[in-house]
Amino acid sequence: MTDANTPPHAFFLPRSGLEDLFQILQSDGYQVLGPTVVNDTVMIRPLESIAQLPQGVSDRQDGGFYRLVDGDPELSFEFVVGPNGPKNYLFPAKLKLLEFHVGNERFELDAGQPDVPKYAFLGVRPCELAAVKVQDRVFGVAEPGMFRCESETWYTLARRQALFIAVNCTRPAGTCFCASWGTGPRATEGFDLALTELRGGFIVEVGSDRGQAIVGRLPTREPTVSELELAELKLERAAEQMGRRLETGDVKELLDHDLEHPEWDKVAQRCLSCGNCTMVCPTCFCCTVEDSTYLADENITRTRYWESCFTHQFSYLTSGPERATIRGRYRHWLRHKLSTWWDQFDMSGCVGCGRCITWCPVGIDLTEEIPRFREGGHAKAENTTQSRGT
Repeated sequence: MTDANTPPHAFFLPRSGLEDLFQILQSDGYQVLGPTVVNDTVMIRPLESIAQLPQGVSDRQDGGFYRLVDGDPELSFEFVVGPNGPKNYLFPAKLKLLEFHVGNERFELDAGQPDVPKYAFLGVRPCELAAVKVQDRVFGVAEPGMFRCESETWYTLARRQALFIAVNCTRPAGTCFCASWGTGPRATEGFDLALTELRGGFIVEVGSDRGQAIVGRLPTREPTVSELELAELKLERAAEQMGRRLETGDVKELLDHDLEHPEWDKVAQRCLSCGNCTMVCPTCFCCTVEDSTYLADENITRTRYWESCFTHQFSYLTSGPERATIRGRYRHWLRHKLSTWWDQFDMSGCVGCGRCITWCPVGIDLTEEIPRFREGGHAKAENTTQSRGT
């Protein structure tokens, strides 16, 4: 078993070596971003030391429910994903794009985008690596010749110099279903280093030349057979213990046909159209741009903000919003994630992280909604459009 499942270039890093890793990242000029506890929530934040990691902290997640609880005091990564992740830094929620002032009877550029920091993401999870891959496709980073939604300079620069140190999930949350999409609990691509946490340290897998160079500076040793088998067992059990599951094989075709299924009405009666699901989603990319003019000093700034397709004005045209009902907005969001995203980018917009379930105030759960669309076959669309609206 060990020979077949042993990751290539595997090393063992003792727990004390985590401090060495942190110091190497800082000395190489990286701003280290990692999980830490903020207001009783595990958030990705800039770290000043390894001591800020949530040692001995675990979490409980369910529909509309998130709580931190005591975990194994010897473990630093026993929790799963919180409400934010790499997207918050690669594609910031607020970003000043341009700044002008009026001079010599014309607009003069004062500043464009600020210098992009060199990020090192420590503790990023496999589903988040999968989400970064999705956004690479959206913004054309992976394949510059393909369609992209917009030219995203900040994302491109931040992404190219970012370093990813993943931590494989050995204890999924109650809302996790990454195994259904094949995006976890083990990281298979997109990382420089991938760690599997054991009590005494970490099994380390190298995923890039940069990762190999870092490992060469760490106090690693060859892992024992028992350490490799234990790490493998933890990952196998995590895959079996997912809090949620989703049959993904026919989801696109199902949502392509069930445009007038009565379930859309039922879920709309519960949905608050608050946009929480889009704000915590690691792949959503909708945004808006605002220009602000300050008459006192004749300065003009252009700022980009995240936007949500759940807001009433998001689809506003000259005649009003195209999706004026909550039913229409929820249907648009779910179909985009699981169906029309394939048409745009040839991949799913969902990676199974479960954030949209955890952070929905009323606990709407797409892993429960999809099976309901299968019940009774495709719904008829007779005389429904006029009575229900878009």
